Amino acid sequence: MESKAVINAVPPYGYVIANEKWRDSVLVQGFKGSIKIIFEEHLGVVDFHLSDKSCILYVSESDIVAGNAYRRKIVRFRNANSGLQGIVVVEKTRLSEQYFFPLQKFVVLELGLNLLPVLNAAEASQLIVQLVHAESKDNPFRRKSISRLLDPVILAMVQEIPGVGRVKALALLKQYCSIQLICQASISELEPIVGQATAKNIWGFFHKPLV
Repeated sequence: MESKAVINAVPPYGYVIANEKWRDSVLVQGFKGSIKIIFEEHLGVVDFHLSDKSCILYVSESDIVAGNAYRRKIVRFRNANSGLQGIVVVEKTRLSEQYFFPLQKFVVLELGLNLLPVLNAAEASQLIVQLVHAESKDNPFRRKSISRLLDPVILAMVQEIPGVGRVKALALLKQYCSIQLICQASISELEPIVGQATAKNIWGFFHKPLV
């Protein structure tokens, strides 16, 4: 059985709970002097847990080029942490770039998680530090301040849903500022925005069984 993240052990502001496997890694070394770290053996599939109840899964270049096993890991990550805000940080390099768009569609559109690309572990360290520091202002994934940077990507992803063109995609994102919120909406909530048929398409798309 997949163990869940330590939801009750929320770190204080300025701290991050890191999976024990990252101790002495280049990624964690990049936190020094910027944020404080608590190592925990029982985070399950989660790699990092932030104080705003966001959790991070890190997908490396080697994970991507080795095959599709990382997809099952991402699904477990999503299923094990329904009470948290899921963020998938992915290494987008010359080797992994050809696999990136299908991965992006899978993570963002099919699973409703946030995806952030990085070049390497050092850049991932900087990103996580920025997320921790942003918590003093607000949760960056529940406000439009940072998500605006992802609008072109999110808009393109929403238009991948059958029956949703640019106009309906824009209407949906005006009402719901992320794909995760669209995924959580009921048919009755979606219907006034896109019509009954498209609302059913959207709901069915996000709630079809994952294989």
